Amino acid sequence: MKRELDFIPVSTLDVEERMIVLRQQTILLDCDVAALYGVKTREINQALRNNPNKFPPGYVFLLYDEE
Repeated sequence: MKRELDFIPVSTLDVEERMIVLRQQTILLDCDVAALYGVKTREINQALRNNPNKFPPGYVFLLYDEE
């Protein structure tokens, strides 16, 4: 059964508020991307694992424990 998705508009401000600078790059954490899309974080990570060729190089990187 296909799940109905509700469209929730996301403003530029919604995205900008979640941006952080890490390693001299502006990034969004996976949990923030999930919140913007209205899904669970594991769904974002699963999409990345299942479709790695759909994302440009450098789109994803892992954080160190200290970060």
